[in-house]
Amino acid sequence: MAAIVQFENVGLRYGHGEEVLCDVTCSFAPGAFYFLTGASGAGKSSLLRLLHLAQRPSRGVIRLFGSDAVTMPRGRLPLLRRRIGMVYQDFRLIAHLSVADNIALPLRIAAQPEDEVREAVGEMLAWVGLTHRAEAKPATLSGGEQQRVAIARAVVARPDILLADEPTGNVDDAMADRLIQLFASLNQLGTTVVVATHDPHLLSRVPSARVMRIAAGRLVEAGAAMRASSRRERA
Repeated sequence: MAAIVQFENVGLRYGHGEEVLCDVTCSFAPGAFYFLTGASGAGKSSLLRLLHLAQRPSRGVIRLFGSDAVTMPRGRLPLLRRRIGMVYQDFRLIAHLSVADNIALPLRIAAQPEDEVREAVGEMLAWVGLTHRAEAKPATLSGGEQQRVAIARAVVARPDILLADEPTGNVDDAMADRLIQLFASLNQLGTTVVVATHDPHLLSRVPSARVMRIAAGRLVEAGAAMRASSRRERA
């Protein structure tokens, strides 16, 4: 099966500084689950920015859904980006909107009929266990609740790829387990999931996941099965 994303000798630098990603070559299979691991500052967030088309590489080739994302005209990028869901570390919820309206935002931007929006938002609220908080404002939610709203907003449009940047960094272990299981259930529906984390304990939560490890901007392990990675860590 053809890869949904391909990186070939990709490098990234910000301004005139040193490269934060160097010679990254890898591919992401449709319907697979990936953990992107590495220490803080290793380059995980930068790789996600490239995947989300929020940043163009300094060099190399990125093919996304069969298209060259590097040479593609900027006007085509928003349509491509709609096929990608993103969960940020800082949630990025809109303070004056209710939980339901935050979740509905991607659908309204895409001009979907309002009855379809309401139906989809209701399903997402039930999926993340927040039906009772539909009219609440983000400031009244706990960190774990805000994270679940961010996840629901990222997946309400049924993206082909879901990216999550340290999604469990601000929640306790029980909530981290719940969030990872939400990602796993979405993956079972066919979405490619990429979760960036520096927490090695999360890897055992999805035994079928593949591990991609970054160190100092270089991909040092790509596509290894979680069990094999765990054996090396225990050795």
